[in-house]
Amino acid sequence: MCGISGEARFDGRSPDAAAVSRMSEAMRSRGPDDEGLFAAGWVTLGHRRLTIIDLSDAGGQPMVRDDLGLALVFNGCIYNYPQLREELQNAGYAFHSTSDTEVILVAYAHWGERFVDHLVGMFAIGLVDRARRRLILARDRLGIKPLYLAETPGRLRFASTLPALLAAGDVDTAIDPVALHHYLSWHSIVPAPRTVLRGVRKLPPATVRVIEADGRSREEVYWRPDYVREPADAGMDAADWRTAIGDALRAAVRRRLVADVPVGVLLSGGLDSSLIVALLAEAGQRHLRTFSIGFDSHGGESGDEFHYSDLVARAFDTDHHRIRLADGDLVPAVRRAVLAMTEPMGSHDVVAFHLLSEQVAQHVKVAQSGQGADEVFAGYGYHQPLVDAPRHGAAETFAAAFFDRDHDELRRIVGPAYALEQDASRDLLTGHLGAPGAQTALDAVLRLDTHLMLPDDPVKRVDSMSMAWGLEVRTPFLDQDLVTLAAHCPPEHKVAQGGKGVLKEVAREVLPAEVIDRPKGYFPVPALRNVDGPVREMVAEALQAPVARERALFRPEYVAHLLAEPDRAQAAAGSNKLWQLGLLELWLQTHDIS
Repeated sequence: MCGISGEARFDGRSPDAAAVSRMSEAMRSRGPDDEGLFAAGWVTLGHRRLTIIDLSDAGGQPMVRDDLGLALVFNGCIYNYPQLREELQNAGYAFHSTSDTEVILVAYAHWGERFVDHLVGMFAIGLVDRARRRLILARDRLGIKPLYLAETPGRLRFASTLPALLAAGDVDTAIDPVALHHYLSWHSIVPAPRTVLRGVRKLPPATVRVIEADGRSREEVYWRPDYVREPADAGMDAADWRTAIGDALRAAVRRRLVADVPVGVLLSGGLDSSLIVALLAEAGQRHLRTFSIGFDSHGGESGDEFHYSDLVARAFDTDHHRIRLADGDLVPAVRRAVLAMTEPMGSHDVVAFHLLSEQVAQHVKVAQSGQGADEVFAGYGYHQPLVDAPRHGAAETFAAAFFDRDHDELRRIVGPAYALEQDASRDLLTGHLGAPGAQTALDAVLRLDTHLMLPDDPVKRVDSMSMAWGLEVRTPFLDQDLVTLAAHCPPEHKVAQGGKGVLKEVAREVLPAEVIDRPKGYFPVPALRNVDGPVREMVAEALQAPVARERALFRPEYVAHLLAEPDRAQAAAGSNKLWQLGLLELWLQTHDIS
């Protein structure tokens, strides 16, 4: 787990090594253990290292194999690297380290651009093929590891974070009106390839981009599971699916134990993280380090789920750490979390993840988390109406349950410079849901959730907040084999029992019923959810700042209305419209974007 960066020039000039160094320095928290720089003519690579596998200098980056003509920077973890290493050794290749990084290099030497097909894990890769004069950029199947791009005539820069590209300089920081439309429609989600800034883009998940030394490039999506029923599965009943999903999840949890350091668990007390603890205990892990966080309660809304996390910790004899924070800790924590955000993230639990990661990083470098289960296994309330929706009605049903604002409302609230004639968010939604390869309305929405929305909501949130403290978080529910199997699973098994039915059946084999049948939980942060007290003052200050008035993202009368009546600012799925606006301005101001 690390921070990667680089610059390629196509105009005959040398890359700006100082700019690459600034990008690396901006990502020090992602890789506090070491740093490196490598220049190869038209490409310069930078790296910050967090030592997880092969703790020796031999695993350092940028990694160069002169005998293969290759150089590499890599962020992530390849869980099947021991098996790939053995396969490649049998094919005649030698290794000089025990790292997964070198396995990627040799895999490219052996399989060429199809090397990604063989990698099981999370990764963002920048690889220089010196003989062919190519730069290869690649991102893992579910977008767990980020990769940001800034392109200008004659130059391409890439980095693990957007602020790192800002540190390099010469970035078009104008607001992208289409991205703003997405942000305000979908709980602050801006799907790849866009970001809220016009001059920065993201390499989409499951994508390889090949850039030639003259600037020509091509992209290929290398993985896209179909959400249809497979003929081979026709005879499977509910019990068969429970067994298949359970086996795949057990394999996913075991895969994510590969490390040369201890591995902990972020234990919220919900079904997903509790199931991970149970399966790790089943696999022989003893006295796991587990971590939970809680906040002050407000208006009858509990600020913690310690009852459930304590129950699981006792059941499996974990070394459990409770972290409780008062409201007085919240505003400073929000400001630190906004600084750590690689993009503006309006989810109320971002701050909780940031504070939790700070504490967890004092004990372990690696932790497993339950992120992704709701998207993969239909755990959200808006999934339920889709069971009976016709295939052609997926977009209408989803929009009614998920959108924070429709296009007409957006036109009334954004500043004139950012208003769009076309409903960009509905167009993207309709195109994605209408594409072939999804059998039912729910299949289409789960595909959208997992492959378009998820990488830029919970996945991005966990990566940004954990890596701000040099903590690597692994997500078993986003294992590629498990996701593919779940895509083929009949929707009725997923939405059963109020959502995640097949997971609940797996859990009944190992977890107390009280954890399985409890009401759905979340990382509760009531003061943010309701924009109360000091949080409201912070939001008002950001939205009324001179730079915000000059930027004029939102019509003043709309901002005034929300500030005057924040209790009426609730949007879909529990999000808060006032917090969305305030968070965006806070992020822009924190990162000095004017």
